[in-house]
Amino acid sequence: MKGVSPLIRGISFGALLADKAFDANWLLEELDARGATAVVPPKTNRRHQRDYDADAYTWRHLVENYFAKIKKFRGIATRYDQTDCSYAANWNLVAAPIASR
Repeated sequence: MKGVSPLIRGISFGALLADKAFDANWLLEELDARGATAVVPPKTNRRHQRDYDADAYTWRHLVENYFAKIKKFRGIATRYDQTDCSYAANWNLVAAPIASR
């Protein structure tokens, strides 16, 4: 949770899709102040369970599975490429067969 604040500083977005680990009051208040939607399921130990968009939360699962499939390719997971341009090109090469399945 310590690294979240610097990562989202200066970035505009409409929603934050995250798992239960990101269910913190300070983060939810900051997202509300920014006008962003928090798509974070509440922790089970929270006294007052709050609502979240479960349909939008399913997109987080799809994105997570996509990255898991990408990481199966050894060159991407270990980043053998020397330049950013060739690394991005290999991402595109790997993404094409995954998307065609």
